[in-house]
Amino acid sequence: MSKITSRVITGAKYVYLIFFFALLAGFFHPLITGTGFDPVITGVLVLFVGLAGGVLVYKAVTSEKRRGIYLGGGFGLMAISFAYILQITGRL
Repeated sequence: MSKITSRVITGAKYVYLIFFFALLAGFFHPLITGTGFDPVITGVLVLFVGLAGGVLVYKAVTSEKRRGIYLGGGFGLMAISFAYILQITGRL
């Protein structure tokens, strides 16, 4: 596979993730109610932080070296994402 094709596929994966997370974060709610898009942007960022944590936990499972760093970083990012969710919902 050529280098350009690989980059296009990688870019398409990220565009798909951003689109999916925007829909998951409630993209249509501000359009229907006429409110701002700030909660949607915040929701997408929270989902990306959680995704990055999940990727690091996966790398910890598949890596022989730096397993502890990946595991700690992954669970740390997941905890940060969870704290953001609690803060957004007003429970923290």
